[in-house]
Parts: sequence; structure tokens; C-alpha cells
Amino acid sequence: MVHDVGLLRDIALGIVFAAILGHVARVIRQPLLLGYIAGGVALSPQMGLGLVTSAENIELIAEIGLIFLLFIIGLEIDVRELRRLGGSMLSLGVGQFVINSLLGLAFFGWLGYRVAGGHFDLVYLAIVISLSSTLIVVKLLREKFELKILSGRLTLGVLVVQDIWAIVFMAVQPSLHDPGVLRIAGSIVGGAVLVAVAFLASRFVLAPLLEVSASRPELVLISSVAWCFGISSVAHQLGLSREMGALMAGVSISAFPYGSDVISKVTGVRDFFVTLFFVALGMKVPVPTGDVLGQALLIVAFVFVSRFIAVMPTVALLGDGLYAGAVTSLNLAQISEFSLVILTLGAGYGHVSERTGAVVLTAMILTSLISPYVITWNDRIARVLLRPFERGPAVPIAGGPGARAHAPLEIVLLGHFRIAQAVLDLVEDKAPDLKKRITLVDYDAHRAHAVVARGFRWEYADLANPDALEHLGIEDARLVITTISDTFLRGISTRRLVANLRRMSPHAMIVMTGEEKTDAHDLLHAGADHVLIPGEITGERILELLTDGGAPRGR
Repeated sequence: MVHDVGLLRDIALGIVFAAILGHVARVIRQPLLLGYIAGGVALSPQMGLGLVTSAENIELIAEIGLIFLLFIIGLEIDVRELRRLGGSMLSLGVGQFVINSLLGLAFFGWLGYRVAGGHFDLVYLAIVISLSSTLIVVKLLREKFELKILSGRLTLGVLVVQDIWAIVFMAVQPSLHDPGVLRIAGSIVGGAVLVAVAFLASRFVLAPLLEVSASRPELVLISSVAWCFGISSVAHQLGLSREMGALMAGVSISAFPYGSDVISKVTGVRDFFVTLFFVALGMKVPVPTGDVLGQALLIVAFVFVSRFIAVMPTVALLGDGLYAGAVTSLNLAQISEFSLVILTLGAGYGHVSERTGAVVLTAMILTSLISPYVITWNDRIARVLLRPFERGPAVPIAGGPGARAHAPLEIVLLGHFRIAQAVLDLVEDKAPDLKKRITLVDYDAHRAHAVVARGFRWEYADLANPDALEHLGIEDARLVITTISDTFLRGISTRRLVANLRRMSPHAMIVMTGEEKTDAHDLLHAGADHVLIPGEITGERILELLTDGGAPRGR
């Protein structure tokens, strides 16, 4: 029996080249998906070695990969997060997308893009350029420990709302060729029916099925994949795209407790097919021309400028300040992988020209290359950009607690993170008389109201800015405690900070927090009176418990 092994060969080549270029991306500290796209480019007949030439095989690989990619994106969308965002976060998410889209319509219309001849390049560009990369942003913020600070939470809130906007647009994509009210309404109704079917069936059919299959991981995996393709077929019957069905299949699972278990079991399948999708995307990249590169560079510039226009004023109006708005804008200044999904679907419908797809892909690659450096240096970049807006030594917070006149400081806690929170909890529980004597200094204005409501003082200041600390009157403090180590400080090190503090507060007792025993010597030499090493304190407490012979609970 003779078999056509062309598809298997092309898949094998795609995986091999994706692995090779993925390792190159890792070494040069770039997102892995850029390595996968580069692997596809290396295989393509346009710019690469021409090892994969079958357009049918490429399209089949891309379609399967796209369905799995949307399924996984759906699994990672937590609809319950919308309830936790709060009104201000939702306002920011809605405002960012609407303002960005309107700016996109004006900008790309000025560049000459139109809605004509069955193509909707202008609409697609305005939508896809408004979406930021969850994959890149979350990874980099997690590495910087910035997911929990104000700008990190604002960034995540915007990303969640962006996902919802993308889902809504995908629901109306099939009706763009005939954008009448009834047609669009029919698409929205079809989307609503799909959501209802997916969530009801997931709760009453899939949930019990996965529960009884929990002891057989391979059965959970195959049931989840079957669910993905089943809901995709329902979407197709309702006049929606199969990819939209795959997305809703994932969202319906993520809403229930077993969603995390399914994610863990389909990770291998996800990585395989997502890799193939980006490899197939790279295979279709045309030879870049000067026109395409020029348009892509204009889009990169537009992404940065439009994020600031859409995000920074909105954040300031919501009372979180210009600094948080600037950092959030920088965090969101890239094009999403979800944008490539929407463009791929648009190309399948005949909505988007090949040139537009090439321009956006090139711009996405450029922003993905730039974004890791921008997010890494977001603090310094934001402070430089905000210098023209400064009034006094520190960037003002609209309506924030720092706007009031400063009372004399006595006990100062610098930095609001785990240790500072623990100190505030213990003071409130065991020594409430100290509350009025303690001032917490941090730039995370989002937490200020809760701190003040508990009876503590809070002041805004960037610890990397000595002028801001001096402006607070820190030279009069009796005790200054830095509760964060180098891992969490931005724009300054603990050694430079303690030197600044000693210069500003020569008579204060200064307590610093280090990470290793070796830090204690350096910080003491730089001017600290005491150095706390959290790991060492924890170790001493564990030793007490061990030598105590296991004291009863509660002791």
C-alpha cells in the first residue's frame, strides 16, 4: 500500500525548524513564538529553503493549529475575573479599546486603507492594533514581580477586557460581507446561542464526564479535545466560524473548577499545534518590500503613541495617577498574537488583503522584539516621559493622598509588599497605638485608600527619586525601615537607597532588607543600622520549632 507521506514530512520539518529557531530565540531572550515564525520562514519557498511547498498541507496545518490555539486561549480566559475587576478596571478596558480603535480608524484611513471591494482592511487594522499580547506581557511582568503592583493589575485588567472585545468581533466577522442590521443581529444571536449551549452542556454533561474520568488522564485529554471539535461543529451549524466554537469550548471549561486540570493535561497537545500554527504563519510570510517595512514601522510608532493617548489620561482620571498610567501604557505597547488569529480568519473570509496581513505580521514581530526591553525598563522610561508633567520633585497623583500637606514623619516604612503588609497587620492586632506614628511610603496609589482607611498614613513617592523622599520630610524621621529588597526595587538598588537615606536622615535609625547574608555586610557598610534577611529569620524560627520538639499548635 502506498501512502502520501508529504503531510507527515512537512509537519516533521515544521517541528524540527521550530525547535532550532525556538532555541535561538531563547538564547537572545526573545518570545519563542518569534522563533516558531522564523522556522516557518526558513522552510518557505518565498524566503527560505523551499523545503515545504504544498499550499494544501500548509493550510491544513494552519487550520488545525488555529483551532487548538483558540481552544487554549479560551481555557486561559477566566470569565470570573470580570467580576473581580471592578468598575474602574472595566472603564479602563472599555476606554482603551474604544479610543484605540477610533484612533486606528482615523490613522489608517489617513494612510489610505479603505473598506471597499469586499475588503475590510481599515476595520481589521483598527481592531487588531488595539489588542496587546497577553503571552508576552504576563510572562515579563511575572519575571519582574510586577503582576501585583498597581500598574501590573491595571495591565492585566485591560488584557482581560481586550479578550472579551476580540470574542465579540469574532462573533460578527462572518457577517461583515453583508453588514445589515438583521445580519449582524443574527450573528450576535448565534453567538449567544453558542455560549448558552457550550456553558450548559459543559456544566451538565462534560463536568460529570470529566469527574468520573479523572483517574484516567488520557481519557480526560481525549474528552476535552472531542469537546473542542464538538462545539466547533455546533458553531459551524450556527453560521459562525469553527475557530469561534473552539474558543467558546475553552471558555466554557475554564469557568468551572476542573478547567485548570484540563489545561494541565492538554498542555502537550497545545504546544504541538500552537507551534504548527505559527510555523504555518511563517511559511506564508511574503518577501518584505520597502513599502511593507515602512508601513510596519509606522504601525509600531502608532502602537506606542496610541497606547499613551488611550491609557494614561484614563488612568489619571480614575485617580490612579500619571505614573501608573505611563507604566501601563508601556506594558501594553505591542500587538497581540490574538490579532494574528483574527487576521488569519479574516483572510479566510476574504476580508483582508495579503499585503495588510504581511504589514501587521511584520509590525507584530517588531513590537515583540522591542517589548521585552520596554517592559524591563518601564520604570525609567515612564519617569523620563513624565518629567515635563512634573510639578515639584514628585509626579503628582490626581486626587491621591500625596496631594495634602505633609505632617512630620516619625516611623517610615518604605515599600508596600509582603513584609510591610505583615507589619501593618501585626501593629493593628497587637499595637494599635502605633498606627498614627507610622507612615507607609510607596508609589502604588491603588492600595492607598485601604491603608488610610485602617488608620495608617500613606504618602506617594518613588523610592528611586531622592528628591521625592526629601520632599516628604524624611530627614525628621526617627526610624526608617525599607521593607523590600533588590528583587522588588525598581530604578535603584538597596545600597544606593541606604546611602541616600543616611545622607537625608543622619540621625534616624535605618533598617534595610537584604536577600543573602552577604548583603548585610554591604548594607551596614553603606550606612544601615540593622539589616533583616527574611530567609535567615524564617530559618531561625524553624530551628526553634525543631529544637522545641514540636510544640502544640497555637504556641
